[in-house]
Amino acid sequence: MIRRFLFGLAGTIAALPAFAGCAPDVAELRWDGGKARFRVEIADTTEERARGLMFRDSMSSGAGMLFVFETPREVGFWMKNTLIPLDMIFVAPDGRVARVHENAVPQDETLIPGGSGIQYVLEINGGLARRLGIVEGAELRHPAIDQAAALWPCAGE
Repeated sequence: MIRRFLFGLAGTIAALPAFAGCAPDVAELRWDGGKARFRVEIADTTEERARGLMFRDSMSSGAGMLFVFETPREVGFWMKNTLIPLDMIFVAPDGRVARVHENAVPQDETLIPGGSGIQYVLEINGGLARRLGIVEGAELRHPAIDQAAALWPCAGE
């Protein structure tokens, strides 16, 4: 899949347009009390996942990277060569957020475990998950998720 990186808006701001289905360059989250929308670059090959957001000195607050794995697995990430703090949102195959790791430290080589049964990881700017209220149990909507199993399918609001 071609890598996509577009800038956009995030959040629970009242002026945001209604969520209207799925697009490959948009990841949406909803939880009790909020919604957020991010323009994402997709990392769905071994090479793209290995590079991630390394060597970037900034990222728009409405942007992120969605890591897509072929099958659920145990995942762990590190921040080697990553210059900006990140929140890592680890997601199960059905789109349920299993874990949120806040403010990963730039260039730290300590492994950040996401747990087992993870198929997607959304990286956003550090501190944003807390500010928006993104928590475990939130639901991710994106066309990469098997729509038959998705808690929040593209066709649903």
